Amino acid sequence: MEKKIPMRQCLGCREMKPKRELIRAVRSPDGEVRLDFKGKAPGRGAYICPDPNCLKKAIKAKALERAFAVSIPREVFDELEKQMEAGE
Repeated sequence: MEKKIPMRQCLGCREMKPKRELIRAVRSPDGEVRLDFKGKAPGRGAYICPDPNCLKKAIKAKALERAFAVSIPREVFDELEKQMEAGE
């Protein structure tokens, strides 16, 4: 029997992809928004392709703000872009 592969939708390009190919953005219980490269951090998660263009599309469409139901300051987006460029 084949093992089922969990799929998630990228907030930027809106394509369904295997969960392991995506980077998880997480809003922790204390309200901090950051990227979770391991996928284990506690909190509400949303998924983005490892492509900086997808992050830019998600920011422009305010997809992260809708997913987390909070307004996110520009400094947080700048930090997310730096984290994505650095990778991990």
